Formats: sequence, structure tokens, C-alpha cells
Amino acid sequence: MPQGLCGLEIRVRGQVQGVGFRPFVWRLARDMGLSGDVRNDSEGVLIRLVGDATGFEDRLRAQMPPLARIDAVETRSFQLADTVFEGFEIVASQSGATHTRVTPDAAACDACLHEVFDPQERRAGYAFTNCTHCGPRFTIVEKLPYDRSRTTMAPFEMCPACRAEYENPEDRRFHAQPVACADCGPRLWLHPAMEGDPVTNTAKLLREGKIVAVKGLGGFHLACDACDDEAVARLRRRKHRPAKPFALMGTLEMIRQWCDVSDAEEALLRDPAAPIVLLPARCVPKGIAPGQNTLGWMLPYTPLHHLLIDAVGGPLVMTSGNLSGEPQVIGNDEACEKLVGFADAFLFHDRRIARRLDDSVERMTPHGAMVLRRARGRVPETLPLPEGFDQAPQVAAYGGQMKGAICLLKDGQMLLGHHLGDMDDALTYEAFLQADKDYTALFDHQPEVVACDLHPEFRTSIYAQEKGLPVQRVQHHHAHGAACLGENGWPLTGGKVAMIVLDGLGLGSDGTVWGGEVLLGDYSEAQRMFWLKPAPLIGGDMAAKEPWRNLLARLDQAGFGNVAETYVPQPSLLDMLRKAVERGVNTPLSSSVGRLFDAFSCLTGFVGAQSYEGQAAMELEARARLEIARYGQSGLCALPLPVSDGEIDPAEMFRRVLEDAEQGGDWARSPATLFHMSLAQTFAACVRGLVTSGQAKAVALTGGVFQNALLLDLTLKALGDVPVLIHTKVPANDGGLALGQALVAAARHLDPDR
Repeated sequence: MPQGLCGLEIRVRGQVQGVGFRPFVWRLARDMGLSGDVRNDSEGVLIRLVGDATGFEDRLRAQMPPLARIDAVETRSFQLADTVFEGFEIVASQSGATHTRVTPDAAACDACLHEVFDPQERRAGYAFTNCTHCGPRFTIVEKLPYDRSRTTMAPFEMCPACRAEYENPEDRRFHAQPVACADCGPRLWLHPAMEGDPVTNTAKLLREGKIVAVKGLGGFHLACDACDDEAVARLRRRKHRPAKPFALMGTLEMIRQWCDVSDAEEALLRDPAAPIVLLPARCVPKGIAPGQNTLGWMLPYTPLHHLLIDAVGGPLVMTSGNLSGEPQVIGNDEACEKLVGFADAFLFHDRRIARRLDDSVERMTPHGAMVLRRARGRVPETLPLPEGFDQAPQVAAYGGQMKGAICLLKDGQMLLGHHLGDMDDALTYEAFLQADKDYTALFDHQPEVVACDLHPEFRTSIYAQEKGLPVQRVQHHHAHGAACLGENGWPLTGGKVAMIVLDGLGLGSDGTVWGGEVLLGDYSEAQRMFWLKPAPLIGGDMAAKEPWRNLLARLDQAGFGNVAETYVPQPSLLDMLRKAVERGVNTPLSSSVGRLFDAFSCLTGFVGAQSYEGQAAMELEARARLEIARYGQSGLCALPLPVSDGEIDPAEMFRRVLEDAEQGGDWARSPATLFHMSLAQTFAACVRGLVTSGQAKAVALTGGVFQNALLLDLTLKALGDVPVLIHTKVPANDGGLALGQALVAAARHLDPDR
């Protein structure tokens, strides 16, 4: 080849490693008669081409593998000099500073499942079958670039047949790092041991009503027959989990026997991420989800799960294998130690899990998908930084005390890490520390600034302060709002947005406890414009566990303290509790809408203490949906709540329920529905004024209370044609807090004078 001839170098950034991208490029280049090579490196995929490459980039984008995602394609010419290409080759990966990403774990593809269930295939019945289009990724990778030697598959030496597939660019298993078969890959065994096939024996135990700890992709599940009421009840007793809903696993045909499934919900179930999807149920077995009218279902997402469901012949309860409040168990020895009191048997395998990942939880709303818990299958997907953040520094943000997650900003991307749990638990905090080390090393992250919550006593805030870097402390609800702006790509200079932030609890900038706010602001700063009238949290943290405490506070405020003894488990405590309020003893004022939901749920039917976070509020939403199904919603008139000097007073709703209880009015028949309608319309009216007056360009709906799909829908309807931003990929709850913190910190760094 003559000296001085030019070639074309193409840099592809995005989700392009571990998804069959290099063999795809190899086939495309050969099809177009091009010479050159392709390789993985620390920035993504690098392609060098010689020949007429007209149309190559268009085909690259249009025909890429199903798990690939291209964020950027950069091209430049280069001098060939003495380089001679003979055809087109795939060359070895290069190391270096990490700028690329790891692909999330993906559900088994149809081609692999065909092999698993075809007795003529060599992988028939093999529980770890995978290819470049599916299988484990993030749960097995230890270092980048993503190659087998840097994963937990390294100990399994490929047999000649698997090696031939792995090295053949025309095979869909070309450089599929977890490729294996029964001759050379991971194996299953049942403990205590039984003679015969482990899957068949496990299915037999499950059909007999036993509880089995099953090792999966990101940790252990505790499984039992979902149709066996006694087995479900036994699992609840052993886990000391009286009411929190259990997740279910089954085929689509099984799911349709229990739930109505829309086309959008089916698509979400079939997504490669294979999340748990909350579905409206025709009937809810009391033992599966007490007090709810939705069930959380997931399809089998590994060949092992498919084999197990097929062998059982029915759906399974699949709940996280962990001690209450602790992280999910991932190691075999750890499972024997911690799950022995729950499980009658253990289905183990010998592929090590590099990091624990819970199942993602999502639901469909009339306005798109909603992520409730972002974990397996969604992490470590990234989101692009909004316009104006191109010069943003590397930032690490550490979230809050609840629903911990870490967020990193780097190379124009936002990486929101997986759900970790509540930092009150020591082991969860250890998992948080490990996750920070893990993400930092895996993505070669070198933060210039760190961000945390305004609350100085959160473990994550203390950790941020100890990093020895500049710290941005971000008010809790401002972070929620910024997360919603960032997810929706709101530009840095896009103007102010009215943020309706309905949440549990968060420290306000005035030192009080917030939770029901309208903020006006942008990434850098936010001003409180409207808020729910504060009520005392009687007993402090106990108010979040015992809803009657919040009802007592609201009834006293509304002038109906005379009926409070009906709702207080021990009426003799009333005088003492009211004196504590008078003296301000462990009764901080809070504007929390989450606690308002608790109070109203208690007024309209919830009894006792909450056995899991959000129970009373979830049951109130379920009752509202039941009311709508029985009586309809048309004709109901919401109650516009009075607003004075920015303060929204909910007292009238409590008065109407108590009065209509005797008169049989709408508030007696449909109290939960009217509660939702009144809140939605009142907050919507507040922010509409900010938009119409020109103070705000749009409205953002965020905070954990907006996981309530009914409230979200009613609020959007009340807002009409006002531009609205909502969450679809980032949790509205505290699981998205770190992303908002990171954006606020970056915005302040870019414009320090604000």
C-alpha cells in the first residue's frame, strides 16, 4: 500500500463492550469490502477502516446488536504509513484509563432458551447458557476492559467446543465472556444433597411446600410455591415479614391467570432488564400482598429460573434472601450462615457473584414507566448530562440515609449506582463503602468535588466530609427536583422550574423537617414557595412507624381532638403525648406529605403499626382504586385546600370525612379518592400560577410520594397543558437523590458566583 495513504478511524462510545459489538463491526466491514481492524479499549470501541466507508456509520447505528447503545461516534483520518491491513480483523483489547461502561445483566435471549429446552442441543438443560445478547455482565465483571480474565468466569477454562465458538467471529458467542457449557462451566448442586438432577429435586421440594434458597445473578432468593398458602405463610413467619408484599416469578401465561397485563406492561416484563413489574391484580391472595391490589411479577430471567419454573409447573414467590434490613446474601457460606433459619434447602452454584444486585422494581402508568428500585438489569446504565454541563468536573454524590445509591459524573455521563438500602443498618453501610470503592475503581473515577445531603448526621454526609475534597451539601428536596430536571435533560440555562416535591422527611434549609413543598429554582438554587402546614411528629421517628401518631396531630390541629381516642391504641397516652407536643419534647414540626398520607390512611381504615415503609400510604392508594372501581370518579368534587402565606392547610379534609361519616356523603363513600384528588388539584393550582406568571418555565413532579401512580395521574390531569417533567428512569424516591446532588454540585462548580 502506498505510503501517505489515509484511512478512517472511528471511535464509538457508549454501551459497546460485552454486547457483540466487535463481531458486528467485523461482519459489517467484510460485507462492505473494507480492510482494517476493531478493538475494545478503555474508551469504548476503536475501528480503523481502509476503503470506501460511505454509509458505514449509518449502518453502524441502524444495525447494532440489541444490547448495544451508542452515545457518540467520532471520526478522523489517519496516515497509514507502513501499516498494512490484510482483510479485517478483531484485535486484542487495550487497557488504560477507563472511559467506557459495563453492560447491565440481561435476561436470557430466545436463541439461548431454545438451546436449553431442545434435547438435541449440547446445552440442553444447562442453567448457565448465555451469548453476547444475554446473560451476566455487571454481576461478574471485576475490572475493565471487559474480558473473561477480568470476570468471575476466569476460573472456568473453556472446553474445545466453547473455545471454538468464542473465537469464531461468525458465532453469536464470539467473545461472550461468560460462555460455558456443562463440560467446562459453572455447576449446580442441592444442599442437603439428593440423588439426581438438582433442578428436578428443587422443584420436587417446592411442590412439597418447602422453602429453598436459590442462588441467582445478583444474590440469593428465597423461593416457595406461590399457590401454596401454607408455604407462603411459613415464609412470612420465618422472615418475620407480616405484610410486605412478596415478588412473584412466572411465565406470561401464569401471570395472566392472576393479573390483567397491558401491551406496555408486557413489553416491560419482556425487557432485557427483566424487572419486577407491579401489575393490577384481579384478586390478591392475602398471603402474597396483604392490603394491596397490585402484584409484583417478573419473568424468569436466567436459564436456571426458566428450568425451575418449567419443572415446578407454576409460579414461585421469589423474595430477597437476607436477614431483615440487611443486604441480600451473595456467597454460599454466607447463605448457609444467615439463611439457615429460613430455608429448608439450598440450590447453590459455583460462579462467584462480584457484586450484589437486588431485582429492579418498576410499574407502568398512563404516562410511561416508573422506576421504584433501580438495580439489576438497569445498572450501570448511564444518562447523558444535560446541555451546559459539558465542562462539569468529575463529581461523586452519596445520597441520603434511606434507599442509598451513589452517583458519579464523568465524561458527559451520569452513572446512578444500584440500590443499596438504608444506612441505619451497619451491614448496608458496609455495602455502601464497598460500592464506593467498587465504582471508583471500576470506572477510574477521580472526583474533584463530592456532594451529600444537608443533614449533618447522615452517615453518607459524614462520609462525604471525611473524603478530604470540597463538599457541596444539598438540601434534600432541591436534590429531588434537580434529579427530575437532569433525567429529563433540562438545560443548565433552561430557566427556573416549579418543583412539587412530595416526600417523607428531609431537613429543610430553615432547620425544620420538610416533605411537602413547592420549590422554585434550577440546578444551583431553589426557593420554597408553598408548603403543607407543618404538624408535630409525635415521638419523632416513631411517627413514621405508627400512623396514628400523625392522625392525632392532624385531628388536634383540625379541632377534632375529641375523637382521637378512637384511633389511639392506648387512649391513656393522650394526655402525655399532648403535653409532649406543648413542650416540644421529641415532636418536631414537619410538612411531610408522606406523614399526611399515614394520618389519612389511619383515619380511613389502616390499623396498627407499619411493618414496612410506606405500607399505610400504599394501602390508601389501593383503597382509592377500589373506590373508583366501585363508584367511579366522575361527579366527585375535590376540596380546594386553603392556602395562606404559602401554607397549605389539610384540616378541612379530616373535618369532611368525620362529618360525612354520619351524613353518608361523598367523603364517607370515597374518602381515599377525594383525598388524592384534593391534594393533586391544590398543589397543581399553586404551580400553575408560577408558570402563568412567568416565574417558572415548567413543572417537575418528584419525591417518593409520586411513586403513587394515582396521585401522579391526577396531578398531571390537574396541570393540564402546563409543561411537566416526571421520572421514568430515575426513582422519584431517595434512590434518585444522589443524581440530583451531583448535578447541583456540578452546577455550583460551573457558576460559583451564584
